[in-house]
Amino acid sequence: MALVSINELPETILLEVFTYVPARQLLLDCRPVCSLWRDLVDAVSLWKRKSLHEGFVTKDYDEPVTDWKIFYFLCSLRRNLLRNPCAEEGMRFWKIDRNGGDRWKVDSLHGPHGKDFPDTKVKHYFVTSYGLCLKSQMVDLKAEGYWEELMDVFRPDIVIKDWFAARADCGCTYNIRVQLLSATNITLASFEPPTVTIPQWSDVEWTEVSHTFSDYPPGVRYILFQHGGKDTQYWAGWYGPGVTNSSITISPKMTRNSAASTT
Repeated sequence: MALVSINELPETILLEVFTYVPARQLLLDCRPVCSLWRDLVDAVSLWKRKSLHEGFVTKDYDEPVTDWKIFYFLCSLRRNLLRNPCAEEGMRFWKIDRNGGDRWKVDSLHGPHGKDFPDTKVKHYFVTSYGLCLKSQMVDLKAEGYWEELMDVFRPDIVIKDWFAARADCGCTYNIRVQLLSATNITLASFEPPTVTIPQWSDVEWTEVSHTFSDYPPGVRYILFQHGGKDTQYWAGWYGPGVTNSSITISPKMTRNSAASTT
């Protein structure tokens, strides 16, 4: 019986086969094989199929997508780029920039002064003291898989989130600063809202802060995330704001309507 070349299969069948091939293998091993495979790997329909197969979209997904290949890779890379955001590993991965008062401390959300968090999976938080406490992380985008052309040409949305809460018996201040930096640490864009002051005996519910960097200048290679605060009564101990569940995620660009709710 005569052997049949895989290229004699209908293109729809080849596309179905390629849907199950890992993305890196498609680009590095399959695309250079021949012009037919190159065209199929470059086809919009393939990357839309792979996005459906991986669960990144559903069949009724109707948001505009300018480049399905980029969309697929951004979805496959999407995760929280901050390490140890919920204090499960103590202060590991965080750089202590200011350690005032009785210094940073990790506490349990179920402790005597802990406030229930909206997400029950979050069990711990970082708490500040009577002197200013600040901590930070620097994210290296290339090391995390985000190549230069992606950040310079497509410039996906960079979404920042943080949560803070005060103690009812003590006032406090909360600060956050996030900078998008070049390869030489030049600030290309920043998010640094005014200091939040929470009076004594006020609402102590957890509050989310969020910001989306969109249409930022090309050249972003690092993200610096810094937050913290202090109490306003200057009491010994840990009466400043608690922070937890911080995140940096990189996502496909949102449409104007879907981005409207982001501060």
